[in-house]
This record gives sequence, C-alpha cells and structure tokens, in this order.
Amino acid sequence: MAKKSTIFFCQNCGYESAKWLGQCPACKEWNTLVEETIVTGKAGKSSKKTESLAARIHEAQPVKLSGIKTESEIRTATGFEELDRVLGGGIVAGSLVLVGGDPGIGKSTILLQVCKNLTEKGKKVLYISGEESLQQIKLRASRIGSFGEEMLLLCETSLETIQGVIERVQPEIVVIDSIQTMYQEDVSSAPGSVSQVREATSVFMQIAKRMGISIFIVGHVTKEGVVAGPRVLEHMVDTVLYFEGDRHAAYRILRGVKNRFGSTNEIGVFEMCQSGLKEVKNPSEYMLSGKPQGASGSIVSCSMEGTRPILVEVQALVCRSNLAMPRRTAAGTDYNRVGLLMAVIEKRIGMHLSTCDAYVNIAGGIRMNEPAIDLAIVLALISSYKDIAIDEKTLAFGEVGLSGEIRAVSMAQQRVAEARKLGFETIILPAVSMPSIGKVEGIRLLPAANLREALKYL
Repeated sequence: MAKKSTIFFCQNCGYESAKWLGQCPACKEWNTLVEETIVTGKAGKSSKKTESLAARIHEAQPVKLSGIKTESEIRTATGFEELDRVLGGGIVAGSLVLVGGDPGIGKSTILLQVCKNLTEKGKKVLYISGEESLQQIKLRASRIGSFGEEMLLLCETSLETIQGVIERVQPEIVVIDSIQTMYQEDVSSAPGSVSQVREATSVFMQIAKRMGISIFIVGHVTKEGVVAGPRVLEHMVDTVLYFEGDRHAAYRILRGVKNRFGSTNEIGVFEMCQSGLKEVKNPSEYMLSGKPQGASGSIVSCSMEGTRPILVEVQALVCRSNLAMPRRTAAGTDYNRVGLLMAVIEKRIGMHLSTCDAYVNIAGGIRMNEPAIDLAIVLALISSYKDIAIDEKTLAFGEVGLSGEIRAVSMAQQRVAEARKLGFETIILPAVSMPSIGKVEGIRLLPAANLREALKYL
C-alpha cells in the first residue's frame, strides 16, 4: 500500500530535509525550504524488478575513452541568426533548452516565431501550452504570419498524456509553455511546486535523449529574476537562456547562462515590434541612436559580449549636493564599481566629489559589468564635473586600477575595428595595448598609462 510522507525541499538547490530549517545546509540560503507531500510505494521489491535490475547490471559495461568515436552534432537553424549564435550554431538534436524571463518579455513570442521558421522548412513541430487556449495561440500566431502544415498545437498539462502524444506524433521539435503548469498524477503536490517541476523536467529530459527530439521549455522567473523552482532544474537541462530588458522598452537581450553545446558568452539582441521579435544585427548602431550632441558627461565605450563588440554610451551627471550624505546612483552597471572609481578620482586626481551627487547611466537600458568601461565612466564623471563636452567621435575603453593606472583589456583589436566601422575618429585606450594593435588607418589612437595622461586628451 502506498504511504504518504512529508518532506521539505529547498527551492534554490533542491536539498531535501525531514524537517523545516531556517537556513538550507547546502546552499546557505534563508527561508527557501518548502513543505511537499510525497507518495512512496511498498517497501519490498518484487521478484520481476529484482531480475530486471540484475540484468541491467550485467549488461552495463564501461567503455575505453580511446575507443569512442565522435561525430559532429547535427544542428538545425532557427531562422534567427541572433538565436543561433546564442545556441552555439543552431538547435542540437535531442537537446533540452530552458528559456526564462520576466512576464511579457517575449519568451512565447520568439518560440512561436521559431516554430514558424521551422515549419516552413518542413519540420514537424508540436507546441504544447498549459497556459493558453488554442484560440489564444491562434490569435498570436496570426500576428506573426503564416505557418506550415506541420505545426501542431496541444493544450494539456498532464505529463502522462503529453508523453503519449509525443510518442505517437513523433515531432522533431517540441515547445513546452510552461514547465510550471505541468503535473504528474503520481506526485500529490500542486503544479509548479518543487516536486512537480523536478519530475516534469526529468520526464522531458528522458524523452529528448531517448527519442532525439529537441525540446524547448519556458520557465517562469521569481522576483529576483531567476527561474522559479529548484536550482536543480537549471542543472538538468542542456542550455539555459535568459531574456533580459525592460518589457516596456523596444529591445530585448537573449543571454546564454549555460550551454553544453557552445559558449555562454554570446548574446542576441532583438527588437519587439507589432509582428513579433525582429533581429538587431548591428546592436552598436542601435544603442548609440539618439546620442546628444555637445553635451557634457557623455562618452562612448566598447564592451565585449563573447566575441561580439558592442558600443554603448556612458552618461554621467555630477552636481552639488544639499544632503549630508550625497546620493550615488548607477543604472546599467555595478553600483559598487562606480563608488570605487569615484574614490580613485578623488584620491589620484584631486577632484573633490565627496560633496557631489553622482548619477551614472548606460544609455539604452543595457547592462554592462565589464571592467573595460571603467575609463569611460571616469571620463564621463570628470566631463560632467567640469562641464566639458567630449568630442562625439571619441571613444574610450580600459580598466582603471586603484592606483589610477589604466590596465589592458582583452580583444583590443576587435574593439578598435568596431569603432572604426561606426565612424569614430579618436580612441583613448591603455598604453599597454598599443603594441598588439599597431597603426590603424583613418583613426587616431591616444594611449594613456594612467588617468592623468587620459585627461590631457579631453
């Protein structure tokens, strides 16, 4: 006879405990353990199960690494170059991909557009929704465009039914929207709970590996911006993609957090329009659109996202403060890093910013944490403090140390090439990076070993 018991799961890492604990012993997070009811079967094992287990143990044999033959994985293009870049070149057969993001950011939209592109190539696609009706999906699909005959829709939340349909239909691509709505009848907890999410992901992983079907899973996120459910969910899947950006803004950034088949440093940039998401193939030009002319506290910098250089506008506003403790605000970059750079300016250059409010912003809403934009932040702060406008065709990049030195950054040649392509004429860069770059026709390189040398170019 089946027995019911209560166990506590950590929502962050999946740790199991027989009693509630304030702090998870595994991940050290507070108030993450939730109560779940699990059903266990009989304690004894049948003779058939024992014989089956003995047979599997006998058949399992280790294989020498030198005797394993590898073949290049078969990839399917999604029809979006930006998405293919993040995935590592396309969809790998038998892969399990988790797509997370804020509500309304465009997760379902881009997956529906991918389904449209794949059906036009003759691929059989099964879209399973547990949140929307068939009529709602049809209305959204009509805004995107026309779909091929191989596009199949299913509104279902039962894992047993979904598994049976997949085995009968034999699709090449499956989309699950969303994993928090799926449930298995053997698990007594509610859909979206730790046990249900973990069990559903395990079922889809077995289907993907056994049948060679590529499965996309949509995951809800918490208020902290991470995928809801146990952290083990991200460990089970092959690829984790996050949609970033303000839902009220036009642009969207797709970032790879985990990828077993490619790099996790690549990003894809999209623009939300009436007919769905549109690729932004030149994000640098897109981010610099609307840059003010002749305004102080503004300079362009270059940050690397994987192998792609992206030019962003760094804005700063410094003004006298009437408060006992001046205000510091950073949007799009690390707040603590801005405070550190302001301390370097005050100590190494002698500018008294301790009585000023300071606001730093990466225009366009994109978030950049690479140290290469340190020099641009410092120059923007000084430009605003002295009310000196920086030439519009000037770009700066370099890491700033605590001694005021400007340190080298990676891929300096690619940054210079991107700046030249977009028409910049002057680049302030670390002096130690000059030997690797050499002379560049049509552009003036201004090397600086420290901040005092960089200020001479303003």
